[in-house]
Amino acid sequence: MMDRRGLSLLIALGALIVACSLSAYTVPQWEQAIVLQLGEPVRTVQEPGLYFKLPLIQNVLYFDKRLLSYDAAPREVLTKDKQQLLVDNFSRWRISDPLQFYRTVRNEAGGQSRLDDVIYSIVRENLGRHTLREIVNEKRAEVMATVTKESNAKGREYGIEVEDVRIKRADLPEKNELNVFNRMRTERERLAKKFRAEGDEEARKIRSEADKDVQILTAEARKQGEITRGQGDAQAVKIFADAYGRDPEFYQLVRTLEAYRNSITDGTTLVLSPNGEFFRYLKQLDQSKAR
Repeated sequence: MMDRRGLSLLIALGALIVACSLSAYTVPQWEQAIVLQLGEPVRTVQEPGLYFKLPLIQNVLYFDKRLLSYDAAPREVLTKDKQQLLVDNFSRWRISDPLQFYRTVRNEAGGQSRLDDVIYSIVRENLGRHTLREIVNEKRAEVMATVTKESNAKGREYGIEVEDVRIKRADLPEKNELNVFNRMRTERERLAKKFRAEGDEEARKIRSEADKDVQILTAEARKQGEITRGQGDAQAVKIFADAYGRDPEFYQLVRTLEAYRNSITDGTTLVLSPNGEFFRYLKQLDQSKAR
């Protein structure tokens, strides 16, 4: 049987083990902690490792050190040009000062609630300084960078570091969508009419220029044709003159045949004497056939 001294040693060893288990605690890499003594914070631990506390009178509260996300509920915001937007934003944040965080908001749920109020107030104020077009397209990144900076400055009062604030969606309220759509359609119809009128005007200009060019080209062609025809007539006269000079009788015959062709056609009635000079060559032709 174990003597009294051995039993006392065993009891002391057990008490030491229990005391160590009650006083030792570990902080993982993804967490940070504060030590409370009778409900009051006495120490902040932000580095991972094994630590000790007073058993029974001290306890440890753990807070996440990682980047946290918060998705806010959609809310209405009024822009500079008096347009109502339904803004759905989200933020990424972390607990930078666990002691301040515990004193002001207690836990993550309280931190998200306070962060929601802070970010919405800053988002509403900044979006109210810009028009709908700037928010949706032109200056969105610039506006959200300002919102992030101001939210981070305000969040430090609660031991919170805001890394980023973004707008997921920025929609018009349902009651305003139809009005905006009608305005957009009216504007597009106005632009379409303007472009159509400008196109018609340009078409008339092109058509007028083309008609003018046609008239100029036609006039030039007629002029060139008259010149060519005159040159041809002059050449023909010269040839006839040369032929007349060489053989007047042959020239007279050609001219008479041309007169026959131009004056005697189908349905033409001539009242002339058959013994006249006009039918001289026809009579000669008949005489030659009679022989």
